[in-house]
Amino acid sequence: MTLGGLALAVGILVDDATVEIENIHRNLGMGKSMIDAILDGAQEIATPALVATLCICIVFIPIFFLEGNAYFLFSPLAMAVVFAMMASYLLSRTVVPTMVNFLERGRHHSGETSETHESAGASSSASQARYALQLFTRIHEGFNRQFEKLRSFYVARLHWCLEHARVVLTAMLALAVLSLVVLTPFLGEDFFPVVDAGQFRLHVSAPVGTRIEDTQHVFTQVEEVIRSVIPKNEIDLVLDNIGLPMNLNIALSDTATVSVSDGEILVSLNKKHHGSTWDYLKKIRQILIKKFPDYTFFTQPADIVGQTLNAGLPAPIDVQVVGHDAQNYQIAEELRRRMAAIPGAVDVNIHQVIDYPSLLVNVDRTRAEELGLTEKQIADDLLVSLSGSGQTAPNFWLNPENGVSYLIAVQTPQYKIEAIPDILHTPIAITAGNILAPAAGSAGYQPPETGLTGTEIPQPQLLSNLASIEHIAAPIVVSHYNVQPVFDVYSNVQNADLGSVAGQVQEIVNDVRHHLPRGTTLVIRGQVQSMYSSYFGLGVGLAFAILLVYFLMVVNFQSWTDPFIIITALPGALTGIVWMLFLTRTTISVPALMGAIMCIGVATSNSILMVTFANDELRSGKNGFEAALSAGFTRLRPVMMTALAMILGMLPMSLGLGSGGEQNAPLGRAVIGGLLLATFFTLFFVPVVYRLLRREYHPRVLHPRLRVGLSEEALEATAVSER
Repeated sequence: MTLGGLALAVGILVDDATVEIENIHRNLGMGKSMIDAILDGAQEIATPALVATLCICIVFIPIFFLEGNAYFLFSPLAMAVVFAMMASYLLSRTVVPTMVNFLERGRHHSGETSETHESAGASSSASQARYALQLFTRIHEGFNRQFEKLRSFYVARLHWCLEHARVVLTAMLALAVLSLVVLTPFLGEDFFPVVDAGQFRLHVSAPVGTRIEDTQHVFTQVEEVIRSVIPKNEIDLVLDNIGLPMNLNIALSDTATVSVSDGEILVSLNKKHHGSTWDYLKKIRQILIKKFPDYTFFTQPADIVGQTLNAGLPAPIDVQVVGHDAQNYQIAEELRRRMAAIPGAVDVNIHQVIDYPSLLVNVDRTRAEELGLTEKQIADDLLVSLSGSGQTAPNFWLNPENGVSYLIAVQTPQYKIEAIPDILHTPIAITAGNILAPAAGSAGYQPPETGLTGTEIPQPQLLSNLASIEHIAAPIVVSHYNVQPVFDVYSNVQNADLGSVAGQVQEIVNDVRHHLPRGTTLVIRGQVQSMYSSYFGLGVGLAFAILLVYFLMVVNFQSWTDPFIIITALPGALTGIVWMLFLTRTTISVPALMGAIMCIGVATSNSILMVTFANDELRSGKNGFEAALSAGFTRLRPVMMTALAMILGMLPMSLGLGSGGEQNAPLGRAVIGGLLLATFFTLFFVPVVYRLLRREYHPRVLHPRLRVGLSEEALEATAVSER
């Protein structure tokens, strides 16, 4: 993201120096000496450039109010832009004028110097340099001639707009409002763009109770379907993970596997060449659902971006049924059925399995107490026998020869446990001192004292002497959120945006809430929750950023009107963003909103250059019409250079090339679209508004007690204005 921030700011970094050099050349064209042109040119744009830089930095403040993944992803980008902008302003005000004085000095000397250059060009090397210089001079002059034609065309159009100011104002406002109202609902919403990482994870769940040997056979058939859809030369690796992992706490992973009846198939495609992963998944889903109707299939995020955005969940939409009521599973099943009918919702499933075939061990507590045993001790021995001691008491042996640690576990071989009687033959250890001693003076059999210490040696008991076993159907996984039990209904998205599917899910949830039992609640979590919270944070922060920019300009211009004129270019920026996203079929996302933030800052900086120069012309005696026309004529070049530099800098990013390029493509597209129309508004709409609100110059009239410290020229100007 730091590199993305530098890519986002590269256009402005170049533009700071470009505007400085352009203004120096404009002063040179007025007949000033080199030093005077540099000083006057730097002085004219120092303040507006500073305000423009601060405006661009301020609009990134909302990023630091985000929470969760969005903050960690975009705060480095924001800091990179802000620090680069500050450094660029400092260098463009100091190093750039110095370099202009050093490198451009010989080009603006008198005719004597030119003659010296001509005489020095007699040599062959000088002739080649002179030819190259003449070539670039012709290119430069040709470009200037074409630019002057463009400027003349622009001034003529601007003159017409200023004469019909009210008509132009109404038409452009109508364009902005209609575009925002009509097109925005068709854009769609996503948290982040979907990234084709060239890999996917397919979760396969066989019917409840399927043995792992049968599950393996099913996975083989699913693999055949995958290989029939994806060409052989595009498959790099296919890996099956069937059943629960051994000696691993599944709470530390994002796996959705809960039993030996399900597992995951990890498919990695050829990195150099492969088709669309999402198209392959769509075909695979259709075939598997028809061929295996009794099985459950859903995909999980395979790339690190998707896993991070989902926060470990297997799907972006998670509807939780929270509560202790016995009907909650039926409610979750109803939600699953209705959500599966939503267009664009796929892989809808309930994570929890409540009817898994299980064995219930009923311990005879009375008999166990007589032997000094508790249910915990019996359960511990049974756990070690069936699952091994690797989880409860891990022990490792370090091989001194190769330095490798090996896990040592005690477990009954699985091939020796084929039926319930084998489990009932499990020995339960009884430690010395746990057997209840008979009461004093009581009659009865007394066990003999044996052993060197004179104490009894307790004999282990078989499980059949202490408990019985029966078949039951029980939940295989029990989930809790904030202590309360929950059922999770997961849903993926296909051929639709996340916002539209989540909106329809919200409607179903709102409808089901009217029929919930007492104490049961429904909550939508997952990536959807993060998306809406990020949107809210960015929206509120952006509103405050616009206010901060406005107040900053109020302090600088000492006026409420000039900042308002400057921000009138923002509707054009928002309209351009909406049109670009609509034409490129790009959804609204956090990266797109980041581009909108950047675009607002750049559009504001261009308007500042326009209004500042118009105010200078107004103070010189021109009216609002003439000042706006002169500002458009003079500032056309720097405004276009700023926009073009930014647009060209964002062009590679907007194409989404390279691995993971889809993630930042909306950012570049939003910046390009916003600047295209924001530049148009800056060149036409801002002068029109200026002409309507600034008809003539009205200097500020200071109270006599506030004139202390003013120069004689300022006092004279104030006295003239009062008269």
